[in-house]
Amino acid sequence: MDSLTQIVLGAAVGEVVLGKKVGNKAMLFGAIAGTIPDLDVFTKYFTDDPVSAIEMHRGFSHSILFSVLFAPIFGWLIYKLLPKAGANWKEWSCLMFWGLFTHPILDSFTTWGTQLFWPFKMRLAFMNIFVIDPLYTIPFMVFLILAMCQKRTSKKRKKYNRLGLIVSTSYMVLSLFLKFITYQKFTNALEEQGIDYLQIDTRPSAFNTILWTANIETENSYLIANYSFFDSQPIYFENYPKNRALLGELSDNKNIKRLIAICEGWYIISEKNGELYFNDLRFGLMSFDKTESRFAFSYLLKQNGSTLEIEETPKDSKDAKKLLAGLWNRIWGN
Repeated sequence: MDSLTQIVLGAAVGEVVLGKKVGNKAMLFGAIAGTIPDLDVFTKYFTDDPVSAIEMHRGFSHSILFSVLFAPIFGWLIYKLLPKAGANWKEWSCLMFWGLFTHPILDSFTTWGTQLFWPFKMRLAFMNIFVIDPLYTIPFMVFLILAMCQKRTSKKRKKYNRLGLIVSTSYMVLSLFLKFITYQKFTNALEEQGIDYLQIDTRPSAFNTILWTANIETENSYLIANYSFFDSQPIYFENYPKNRALLGELSDNKNIKRLIAICEGWYIISEKNGELYFNDLRFGLMSFDKTESRFAFSYLLKQNGSTLEIEETPKDSKDAKKLLAGLWNRIWGN
């Protein structure tokens, strides 16, 4: 999830663990713990290889192992910094563990998922909530602020914090239920239209759980479709050929294989102006226009002698405005 959501969750968890003892300090250090795993984004500044940066994101820092190893260290540092705060080293360590651990748990519900069981190469992704969802974050944050304004011994403080956790968790459970419903909608539409497929993935579109997207693999292509709970027309499946043959000898390149592993096989190859692009299907297209062929995560494959250079295609504010406008219109039905 986004940084603000992780800060709110970390602060709420910190309050549960030590709020009664140390007051708002528990929220502060819980928020810090909720932020720490995402510091892995800075690894991109220490490598020239974009594939390595992708692999490291939500890797070790989002694992159970990281939480177990670093919670005692951070707990000890806080205890040394605030020896008279009212909590001992073990209590601070407990707070940091839950702040660190709930971060990847929350991320596991998103499309990107997390390597919770690192070093095992298994990414956990339930894909039932977008990385930024105001309906999850805003009510949660309001209750957290209300709790923060109460005295640490106040019953209202505990009540507000608990309500924030209950409301946000309930919304998360609801999103799982909505995912199940939309999965049935997509599979029923495939059956009604006589489309044979190998596998299907579904996920919510940006910022909401009303409009959902499905990626469907067939033998030679992928189908992409959208479904809104306000739709009145049948689901339409847009076809995108896999074009794997365009890779040629590059299919044996180690970096191409790494990209394939990262996107778990959900990719197509496209060619434009004589250049090859590797397109990750998991995050959809840059527009809801049926003629759109640009994907949110696309990588230019440049052969430089015997070396393959991989560059992520840039995005700008015009892309975001176009996507948001299309998203708003599509949410309200086809």
